[in-house]
Amino acid sequence: MKKQIYDEKNGMSYTLHGDYYLPDLVLNEAEPTYGKYGMLRKQFLKQHRSARYQYLLLTGKLNEHLNQTDQEARGQVEMLMKQMAEKKGVTEELKVQDQMKWVRLMNNIKVSAEEIILKNMVYV
Repeated sequence: MKKQIYDEKNGMSYTLHGDYYLPDLVLNEAEPTYGKYGMLRKQFLKQHRSARYQYLLLTGKLNEHLNQTDQEARGQVEMLMKQMAEKKGVTEELKVQDQMKWVRLMNNIKVSAEEIILKNMVYV
């Protein structure tokens, strides 16, 4: 038996240990740079899409996927918040006139936008 083999189907190499070939895995020590939505996506993948999570982890693409999800989600939340604020008439003038009303409306808008993004991007 060969000491090492390479599987072209999945792009991984294996080393013989006793009677079994074990994958040559290297832990990526890079610090994760993803934020809130990346962490939520990671937790969702671990609990509900374990095969996809394991695949991303083994191929070294997990951090890239989580960073991309986080950036896209943050951008979408900001865009939705701007659109919803325009639609509801939340302006800087309102902020000056009635600050508490402005804060209340913006908090409601943010929660609504995040709920949409979580449902459509993170928990999919």
